[in-house]
Amino acid sequence: MTVRPLSQTNVPIAERLAAVLAQLDRIVVGKREPLRLAFSCLLARGHLLIEDIPGVGKSTLAQALATTLGLKYARIQFTSDLLPADVLGVSIFDTETRGFRFHPGPIFHSVVLADEINRAPPKTQSALMEAMEERQVSQDGETRKLPDPFFVIATQNPVEQIGAYPLPESQLDRFLMAVELGYPDPASERELLISGDRRPQMANLAPVADPPTLMEWQKEATAVHVSPALLDYVQALLAATRGNVGGGGDAGARRGLSPRAGLLLIAAARAWALLSGRPMVLPEDVQAVFPSVAGHRLAGGARAGALQAQALLRTVALP
Repeated sequence: MTVRPLSQTNVPIAERLAAVLAQLDRIVVGKREPLRLAFSCLLARGHLLIEDIPGVGKSTLAQALATTLGLKYARIQFTSDLLPADVLGVSIFDTETRGFRFHPGPIFHSVVLADEINRAPPKTQSALMEAMEERQVSQDGETRKLPDPFFVIATQNPVEQIGAYPLPESQLDRFLMAVELGYPDPASERELLISGDRRPQMANLAPVADPPTLMEWQKEATAVHVSPALLDYVQALLAATRGNVGGGGDAGARRGLSPRAGLLLIAAARAWALLSGRPMVLPEDVQAVFPSVAGHRLAGGARAGALQAQALLRTVALP
C-alpha cells in the first residue's frame, strides 16, 4: 500500500503522532503509557527492552508498531540453540558465480523483535551488540549497514524463570529504555475477552506513516530545545544515582548512571516532549522517561531499578 508521507500534509506534527498512538491503542488495549514510552524510544533512535511474563502483549506491540509505521518487521525467537549466524546471516558458496554470497539474516529489517532474548546463551545475545550500537554488521571481513530506521525490541522473561540467561550490563546498556506492560485493567481485560485476540486485526491495518516520515520525526525530536536549567536538573539526577547528592545514595543504587545514559535521557525526554506537541523539554518530560531509562542501568534489575529511579525523583529538587 502506498502511503502519502504525512510530513507533506498540513496536519500539525502532534496530531500526526497522536494518530499513530491512537492506532496502536486499538491493538494493544489498556497499555497507553508503555505504548507512549515505546514510541518515544523509537523517536529517540533507541532500542527497547520489555521485561514481563508471557501473554501480556509484548510481541503484539512490536508488530503493531511496525505495521502502523510502514516498517519491515522480523521476529527472532531466541532459544538455547540459536547461533549468531541465525541472527546476522551467513555466506554460502554459489556454484554459478564460484564465490560466496551473503544471505542477510533477520537483523536486516527496520523493526526486529528479539523474542525472549535471555533464553539464548551469551554468545548469541552478543551478536546483537554491534548491530544495536553501530547500526551495522561485520561478517566475513565486510561491514554491512543496517536499514534506517532501525529499531530492536527485545522481550525478556523474569530471570527467576527456568532457562533464562541474565543479560550482562554491556548488553543492557544498549537499550535506551526498559518497560513492563503488566496486566490490563479490568475494563480493558473484559474488552479483550469479548473481542478476542487483536493480532488477526493487524492484517487489516493501514500504515499511517512511512520510513521517510519517521526519519523526519526523529530529526525533529533532536531539535526540541533543552534549556540550561533543564540540563542542571539532568546532571543532578545523574549525580544522585552515583550517591553524590545528599540522600540520593540511599535509594539503593550500587552503581550510577554514565554520561552516555545522560545523553540518552535527554534524547528520550526530547521525544516525549515532541509527542506532547511542545518545542522544549520540561522537567515533567524528564520525570516521565527517567524510570524507564535509568531502571535497568541501576542495580537489582529493571523493576527494582525503576523503583530506585522513582525514589530519586522525589529527592532531587526541580529547577
